[in-house]
Amino acid sequence: METLWFCLIAIMITGYVVFDGFDLGAGIVHLRVARDPRERARVLRTIGPVWDGNEVWLLAAGGTLFFAFPTLYASSFSGFYLPLTVVLWLLILRGVSLEFRHHLEGPVWKPLWDVVFSGASILLAIFFGAALGGVVRGVPLTESGYFFEPLWTDFRTGPPTGVIDWYTSIVGIASLLTLAVHGALWIALKTDGPLRLRSIRVGRALWWALCASTVAVTIATFVVQPHVPQRLSDRPWGLLFPLLALAGLFGIPLFLSRRNDLAAFLSSCAYIVGMLTSVAFGIYPFVLPANTDPAYALTVHNAAAAATGLRIGLIWWIPGMLLVAGYFVLLYRRFAGRVPDDAEPH
Repeated sequence: METLWFCLIAIMITGYVVFDGFDLGAGIVHLRVARDPRERARVLRTIGPVWDGNEVWLLAAGGTLFFAFPTLYASSFSGFYLPLTVVLWLLILRGVSLEFRHHLEGPVWKPLWDVVFSGASILLAIFFGAALGGVVRGVPLTESGYFFEPLWTDFRTGPPTGVIDWYTSIVGIASLLTLAVHGALWIALKTDGPLRLRSIRVGRALWWALCASTVAVTIATFVVQPHVPQRLSDRPWGLLFPLLALAGLFGIPLFLSRRNDLAAFLSSCAYIVGMLTSVAFGIYPFVLPANTDPAYALTVHNAAAAATGLRIGLIWWIPGMLLVAGYFVLLYRRFAGRVPDDAEPH
């Protein structure tokens, strides 16, 4: 039952990155691909109907984490208090910038909120990646199951560690590139004309950097967390997950060359799913490794709630997620197709 909930949470986090990732990516690249206020408004129109709904996956994952693994929730949210506060402010700034851009007219306000939206999106991508890197690397857990990390120390991966070190920085940059490509492909899928062509050019240019960062992250992960290659060695079928990521990565330029925007975007989705499921498979059964003493690590077994609660919770989780899935199907079908040039943003 604990393993099932570990997989369900991994699925929800992956869903959040896939769905909210493209609107974060659109924010990252929109100042580069859009040349004037009308084009910037059109970019925002591509995510306007869905960006806040996409964050439902983050809320659902957080709520499920609290229910299924309360020890992990308590430990990680107290230890990562500072970066989580930063993430909260960045999420607020993204929402505020989108709303205020349409309510404050003037030659200064709209460009200002465009910059705020882009900057918050960039920093969110980096912080989310650094947080993921911190989980893979391990944190300085004590015997009590708690820890604290400053924002940075000496940039080494051994204790004492900070939220930002050389490894989490690499993962943060890889996350930024992943979401930037994802967002550029989304804009290309939802627009046409010069805006679409510039988005494709940006996506193609960033793809090369994404390939390099994928190699760098893989090598660094094998060095920093030996449990990952050992797990792949013990369970070779787990190689299906990195193979999915590779197929998605190389599918992007293949389908772009064939002018198949939808397949290119779905390839980006496959790359993200493959990378995140590789991480989940690689660190299992750990949910929060310890870089102090392996005996202090939190696993799916010692961090999970009681078995009875997990079984009862599954009964309520299934219909709840069916409602969420139905809502998303209706939402994306309602706003399917390319955004016209004269459309106003939501």
